[in-house]
Amino acid sequence: MYKYDEYDQAMVEARVAEFSDQVRRRLAGEITEDQFKPLRLMNGLYLQLHAYMLRVAVPYGTLDSRQMRMLAHIARKYDRDYGHFTTRQNIQYNWIKLEDAPAILADLASVEMHAIQTSGNCIRNISSDQFAGAAADEITDPRPWAELLRQWSSFHPEFSYLPRKFKIAVIAAEEDRAAMRLHDIGIQIVEKDGVHGAAFYVGGGMGRTPMIAPLIKDFVPLEDLLSYTEACLRVYNRYGRRDNIYKARIKILVHEIGADEYRRQVEEEFAHVKTLGIDPPRAEFDRIAAQFAPPPLDASAPDDVDRSDPDFAVWLDQNVAAHKVPGHAIVTISLKPVGGIPGDASSAQIELMADLAETYSHDELRVTHAQNIVLPHVRKADLHTIWQKLDEAGLATPNLDLISDIIACPGLDYCSLANARSIPVAQKIATRFADLGRQKELGELKLKISGCINACGHHHAGHIGILGVDRKGTENYQLLLGGSGAEDVSLGAITGPGFDEDGIVDAIERVTDKYLSERAEGERFVDTFRRVGMAPFKEAIYG
Repeated sequence: MYKYDEYDQAMVEARVAEFSDQVRRRLAGEITEDQFKPLRLMNGLYLQLHAYMLRVAVPYGTLDSRQMRMLAHIARKYDRDYGHFTTRQNIQYNWIKLEDAPAILADLASVEMHAIQTSGNCIRNISSDQFAGAAADEITDPRPWAELLRQWSSFHPEFSYLPRKFKIAVIAAEEDRAAMRLHDIGIQIVEKDGVHGAAFYVGGGMGRTPMIAPLIKDFVPLEDLLSYTEACLRVYNRYGRRDNIYKARIKILVHEIGADEYRRQVEEEFAHVKTLGIDPPRAEFDRIAAQFAPPPLDASAPDDVDRSDPDFAVWLDQNVAAHKVPGHAIVTISLKPVGGIPGDASSAQIELMADLAETYSHDELRVTHAQNIVLPHVRKADLHTIWQKLDEAGLATPNLDLISDIIACPGLDYCSLANARSIPVAQKIATRFADLGRQKELGELKLKISGCINACGHHHAGHIGILGVDRKGTENYQLLLGGSGAEDVSLGAITGPGFDEDGIVDAIERVTDKYLSERAEGERFVDTFRRVGMAPFKEAIYG
């Protein structure tokens, strides 16, 4: 994984010193909250319902045990002993004191981490496939390109004050594990005539007006990737709607002028950008890429696994994926225990995951956009030991991609933007469907919950989605069906009138019962929904 050089380290340390002085001035009353707000947001510090929230960047979801232990230290010392892993592969702390923020940033800088550009109208954390570098189906590791984009976008003077926040994802497999087409720019590394290039999808996103990004360019030579990205951003920065926050995202621009006209303008801008020489020399990319060299894995390691322990076998089938190297596997650690808060982990659990990575996964972990943690390089011979240690810590729930593997935003329990609570709904659904046999009968079923229209819980992309809204001072939950953030990307459709907290749980039970009665052999929930349409489900929900 990438390690800071002296320039990276100097950059984050300078930002810590700068923000420390800004906090000192705010606490001394030398600047007002209105003056301070844009400064703290540039450093990932939000003021929410009860306290400050700090969002820490985990670029493309990759970190090592040293960094993971620092996240545990921050949770224990500065928060209430837990952290919340997010849908942008970051971590948030919900109970931060303003006077502690500079010390936290200094602690992060000591392990090559920061909170820069985790808020504001700038290019946010670059996300990627959580299985990158390990997946059997990828054509290359996309993370060197994600790192190149991180370096290019950090403190980019032209893109520090965009019309709205901007999100980029990079993948390199046909299976989309990063919801790539629901980003402002989705980049897929592809192969054409034996040469690797990049397909650009531009204008996706969720929120108030969800859209799927159209294909803008099917093949950009990789040596032009930065220039083409810059051209895409320049067109948006020039014409994005700064006069209306609800129409400020690039998806609105692409929709209003059309993909063909946006493509024409990008090509015109790209011809100019190429004259500026912003693409790095090959030697610089090679320097970055060398840091993502695969770990020394033994391809002759035993490939068989003892499945005699039935509980272990269940976890093995659900939470362990194929690795590109024989004798190895990819482990997903579920942060979704029945009755728990999706994405939350205690400091002790975070430290355990760091220990497991150091001992069994070549010192590497990944944060997933589904709010789980991955050990990407595990010997199959170590799987049973890892499972035992996870089980002791409450981290061995075998529910990856099942109905209780719920994505949920913090909702009205924490967020000042939310209209309704997400966490209690997630807990009640997971409890209702707690029986693992029932979950496995339902099969792959991705359920996602947002507490407001901003869609931090990705409800539009859920096979089943839930959106919390305010109905005359009462929390109300809309039900959506048929969404997907994967390579079969689609947007969920609202079923009809909403429900109260208990009613939405009952409605989901009726939906799943209807699915079981309608499905053909081998069909997932979303497949059945697409085949039979909304009408049978609507009848089951509302009678």
